[in-house]
Amino acid sequence: MFELFSYGDAGWGDEILRGLAITVQLAIVTLPVGLLLGFLAAAASMSRLLPLRLLGFGYTTVMRGLPEILTLFVVYNGAGLLINAVLRWWAPEAAPTDFSPFAAGVVALGMVFGAFAAEVLRGAFQSLDSGQAEAGRAIGMTGRQIFLRIRLPQVWRFALPGLGNLWINMLKDTALVSVIALDDLMRMTKVAVGVTKQPFTFYLLACLIYWAMCVMSELVLAQMERRANRGIRRA
Repeated sequence: MFELFSYGDAGWGDEILRGLAITVQLAIVTLPVGLLLGFLAAAASMSRLLPLRLLGFGYTTVMRGLPEILTLFVVYNGAGLLINAVLRWWAPEAAPTDFSPFAAGVVALGMVFGAFAAEVLRGAFQSLDSGQAEAGRAIGMTGRQIFLRIRLPQVWRFALPGLGNLWINMLKDTALVSVIALDDLMRMTKVAVGVTKQPFTFYLLACLIYWAMCVMSELVLAQMERRANRGIRRA
């Protein structure tokens, strides 16, 4: 059985590792995209301007109500059609192009992550004590200084547990990109199963790899939470 996981033509070890690398890259690239969308959506939903509030709440409501795999299909196929339509308008003689499955995965998973992160961040911002910002203004701090030195560190502390859960969910959701032909861990596992006819062996290996990534993420998140809460007195 161990020969199945060896390198070279006789085994599938190198293919599984390449798929794992793509899965990790996809998750790491998606994280800042999702956080940026989350901050923008949270800011819009807390804006004093009604159109921005409607835009923020509309985005989070729609994205949280759609299945992730449906969002992935819409982004992958819709973005491809949009790109080709723009190319035909800009350069009619240009050949059609395909939208990258990796880019589609980043956009789709980032949009989903951002919608849920927006609600976590909005709750964190609303839990802040407004008196601290007033104290900052009283000593002459600018709005930017108040945000960076008073509000953002506390928002990070309050939002970190929720964002950590979203990261773990997103890490597992990367398996969905296998349906759009991205050679991630799940797709390479399916290919290995199709060739070797050993579904239990390879799917069990994939389970262990995803579980190991989630455990390592939880250890890192626990350390980040301890650092974010340093100096905070426990009740």
